[in-house]
Amino acid sequence: MTEHATRNRAQWNEWAANYAASAERNWATADVTWGIWDIPERDAQLFGAGGIGRWAGCDAIELGCGAGYVSSWLARAGAAVTAVDISDAQLATARRLHGLHESELAGSIEFLQASAESVPLPDASFDLAISEYGACLWCDPALWVPEAARLLRPGGELVFLTNGLLQVLCMDDDGLRTTRELHRPLFGLHAQEWTDEREDCVEFHLPHGEWIRVLGEHGLQVERLVELRAPVGATTRFEYADADWSRSWPCEEAWVARRT
Repeated sequence: MTEHATRNRAQWNEWAANYAASAERNWATADVTWGIWDIPERDAQLFGAGGIGRWAGCDAIELGCGAGYVSSWLARAGAAVTAVDISDAQLATARRLHGLHESELAGSIEFLQASAESVPLPDASFDLAISEYGACLWCDPALWVPEAARLLRPGGELVFLTNGLLQVLCMDDDGLRTTRELHRPLFGLHAQEWTDEREDCVEFHLPHGEWIRVLGEHGLQVERLVELRAPVGATTRFEYADADWSRSWPCEEAWVARRT
């Protein structure tokens, strides 16, 4: 396991309890909402015109599932889901909530503790790979993108949502708030370490051109880049985000790519 994966696992084991309440709310509903602003799928349309229902009967993998609520939405829609996460504490929450809601699922969920940078599953096993602030944020794209491509069948889709590029550039040096000034260069953007009394973790961010390059090198053709806008009146519990800022510039972005 990589050094940053070891650090991130320890950090998420510490953070897991702080995300349990929101996970409980999300497991209790079939309504798909995305990101820190809870943008409805009908507005974001990350699953396309057919919505989440188009994945009924398909095999899906969530890379960095956390507490597993995205997997629960897919399973409610009838998908057979493998939910992968590196944090045993996060998976404990996911398994607990699965036990409470399993009877409500039209499909199934299997949980697997592993890094999305090295997933012990066969090639071409899935129709969909998905990550919402999971592997796409906490794993090195040079490692997790080829794994996602390997796991997908030809024609399969990769969908991932992470911080918006401009938001990353405008985050202050302490990671506490998003400003209207640039705080880090675009060129060379890759690993972003946060180390202080609050946290010890490593995030990964790429310029858009680099995302296109790394996806394309591994047989993933970009179909859409969705730059998400905070809805009018939206609030979030994440203090680094600003609603006014996020009405003017994309705080979050989502990528949809297809395995060739």
